[in-house]
Amino acid sequence: MSTSSSAPRVGLFVTCLVDNLRPNVGFAALRLLEAAGCTVEVPKAQTCCGQPALNSGDNDTTRELAKRTIQSFEDYDFCVAPSGSCLGTIKHHYAELFHDDPAWARRHAAFAAKCHELLSFLHDVRGFRPTARYQGRVTYHHSCSGLRELGVRGQAEALVRSVDGVTLQPLATPDICCGFGGTFCVKYPEISTSIADDKLADVAQTGADTLLGGDLGCLVHLAGRLHRQGSKVKVYHTAEVLAGMAEVPLGGGR
Repeated sequence: MSTSSSAPRVGLFVTCLVDNLRPNVGFAALRLLEAAGCTVEVPKAQTCCGQPALNSGDNDTTRELAKRTIQSFEDYDFCVAPSGSCLGTIKHHYAELFHDDPAWARRHAAFAAKCHELLSFLHDVRGFRPTARYQGRVTYHHSCSGLRELGVRGQAEALVRSVDGVTLQPLATPDICCGFGGTFCVKYPEISTSIADDKLADVAQTGADTLLGGDLGCLVHLAGRLHRQGSKVKVYHTAEVLAGMAEVPLGGGR
């Protein structure tokens, strides 16, 4: 698909992790959105969605970050992010912050209706199909926020199956958490590691050489554990494979 004068204006919410740890995901998201016929802008005023502060009970800081996010993106046709957890925060949890502020509650409600996780936006809203090629036996990790808060499941797998050369092997327990959980992995590292090891045992039983997912937090967590285990499994954000930009993996198989 090519852009035109009627192309929807999309504000790309890059996310903190992508900006600081894996900029390639942001560039891949940009390439995919443009290929799907969108005009894409990256508002310079954007910052953190506020999820870490929210998870730690700092509602005042989260509220200020929420207002900044809404102000930065509300004039676009869509706000899209390559992260289910950030979009879950923006789309659903911001509402909790404005229950006693009707004006901001209305602004948030109008804004939230235009917010989408990248993979579901490409599949459901734009009807996009990738033209990339990736040779590999792939398995897919569904993040908790994407699954439970945004309903991102079959969309991601349909896009991955459309990539030439991919063989998709399902996990036995696709609904189980990877153990990251944002600040959870910092507060409870032993539990987090144990959950990650269970998830990676599931990955191993598929025989996959590549692990994909739509949330960088989960992927960094699992890639780090794979590296410590000496695994050769490669880890990428799904956008990198869909955009033909899967080069240096996050962990394992380097």
